[in-house]
Amino acid sequence: MKRIFSVFVSLGLAAMFLLSGVSVAKASPSYDQEVTETAKVYLGTPYKWGGTTAKGFDASGFTKFIYKTTVVKKDIPRTAADQFKGGAAVAKGKEKLGDLVFFKTNGKSVSFVGIYLGNNSFIAATTKGVRIQSMNTKYWKDIYSGARRYLR
Repeated sequence: MKRIFSVFVSLGLAAMFLLSGVSVAKASPSYDQEVTETAKVYLGTPYKWGGTTAKGFDASGFTKFIYKTTVVKKDIPRTAADQFKGGAAVAKGKEKLGDLVFFKTNGKSVSFVGIYLGNNSFIAATTKGVRIQSMNTKYWKDIYSGARRYLR
């Protein structure tokens, strides 16, 4: 009798679970979300000239690391100038999450890169470490060079 009762309880619970609409599927983030959220994990990581690891990054070392170590698994060029030569050009104001944004910090050519976060902000390895920056400041507006899309 206990066995029959146990079977009915088990069947009842299974039916409730199946009919309740509970899904066991998990949503997977898009590549742009994966890139931007992973980049944020490294906020505060120190700057290191030539750095390409979580011990310290320079700007292009940071973008290369993020693209390579996320589910994107994209191997982009090492320098900001070479990263600017690749990808698809993005018109100013049309940047999307995960796009790379480029700047002429040396006054001559593309020399700095960050990852676009939306709302005119980006994350990058600055000399003060990995930080979120606003593209609305005069400094970044004046030296903005463009954006490139490497994500599908």
